[in-house]
Amino acid sequence: MTIRLPVSDLTPATLAAMSGLSTASKQNSLDPLLRELVQIRASQINGCAYCTDLHTRAARAAGERQQRLDLLPVWREAPGFDDRERAALALAEAVTVLSSGVPEDVRAEAAEQFDERELTELLWVIAVINTWNRMVATTGAWEVSR
Repeated sequence: MTIRLPVSDLTPATLAAMSGLSTASKQNSLDPLLRELVQIRASQINGCAYCTDLHTRAARAAGERQQRLDLLPVWREAPGFDDRERAALALAEAVTVLSSGVPEDVRAEAAEQFDERELTELLWVIAVINTWNRMVATTGAWEVSR
């Protein structure tokens, strides 16, 4: 059973801070489509239907092709994802699951594809979407807006 909590009523200051962090994590040098792909993939792994839907719609609105969105769960086996996207998706999956840390080869590939600033920006995007996923999936807080 999902706990239904009115997050915005019970913790407005924390929600406002999280919303600010979310906004700040989007104000970066990363390609907006890459950012959406990472957010979608983390949301899929976390089982957050709300965030998956939200970011899939945002990706389509930004020009992402439906075929790539359909193939996102199997991106490793699918054509059409470039090296930067593959490195970002691998990092997003490793950070989202974190069962045994982030593998060194995943870190190395990400560091090869992104400069230090971009890599830090990417990590913030991954951290923020994981926090939203956990709040929405746990509380049923569908009314939470970002």
